[in-house]
Amino acid sequence: MSENIKNEHDLGYKYILSHKQTFIEFLRSFVKKEWVKSIKEENLILIDKEFILEDFKEEEADIVYKVNIDGKDIIFYILLELQSKVDYMMPIRLLMYMTEIFRDELKNTEKNIKKRKDYKLPAIIPIVLYNGKNNWTAVRDFKEVLNGYELFDDNIINFRYLLFDINRMEKEELIEIANVISAIFLLDQNVEIEEIIKRLKLVGKIIKKGATKEQEKVFKNWIINIFKNRFEGKVKENVYELLMETSRMEVDDMISNLGKKLEEEFKNREKRGIQQGIQQGIQRGLKKGLQQGIQRGKKEGIILTAKNLLKLGMDIELIKQATSLSDEEIINLKKEIEKEKN
Repeated sequence: MSENIKNEHDLGYKYILSHKQTFIEFLRSFVKKEWVKSIKEENLILIDKEFILEDFKEEEADIVYKVNIDGKDIIFYILLELQSKVDYMMPIRLLMYMTEIFRDELKNTEKNIKKRKDYKLPAIIPIVLYNGKNNWTAVRDFKEVLNGYELFDDNIINFRYLLFDINRMEKEELIEIANVISAIFLLDQNVEIEEIIKRLKLVGKIIKKGATKEQEKVFKNWIINIFKNRFEGKVKENVYELLMETSRMEVDDMISNLGKKLEEEFKNREKRGIQQGIQQGIQRGLKKGLQQGIQRGKKEGIILTAKNLLKLGMDIELIKQATSLSDEEIINLKKEIEKEKN
């Protein structure tokens, strides 16, 4: 996957999760914590600022939300790690980003408030969204990247980030959740084209039944700009053209047309595969036949040479050296010559 496509994918998810209603649905669907119930859309503020380090701007994107829960400011920091490789430095990078958020908070807080005894920084909930093919094997607790952390217990810094590994989510659970974000995860998982065709039918029903008009727009944007990257070559071009043609349709009709197009592409690919297999089989057969013919011709030529040498009265040992035939083969040829004379 190229850097450009990775960046497109990151921005696609950034667009989706920057939609407040969809972000809350994401939390309620996948975070099994009591505090999720306390988050209300009207208290959620999207922070229009990035905290990604310069070295990683081409590889990831982030989203920052602030929410007030029971009079306390909380920050959700979502890092979109949509690349194929696991980043084992993730806890360290998250700490750097969180430190930058705290620095930004302090810079924008009035001096007199910071001097108050009861002043507290907002808690930050770090979240990582990952869609790589490989299992996520980086440590989840920050302390585990520190040498000798076992010795010092509560005396060292620690936090545990929430991880959402899209390719390890169960298909049945995503279908059961049945909302925009679970539909997107269903289509983003690394599955074969025939499975994508089946899932498109399910997704069409999910979007039609549960999405608001605004969420339909969010979903449409994702599928047009990101879904095309699931494919390569001519299929990718055909899918993108169809999506652009059907972009004015209702989402379920748009998805239905896409499913039919992919089914057609899949059948054509199967047909081309069968034809190619037959052709390769024929070529292999011809090649094998030709090789056998050449070998047979060589053998016949050697035998003819050996017979002529025998007729000239040459010694068997010399004939062996000239033709690489065995004693037995030369003796049998000598007998054939004697029979022909009689």
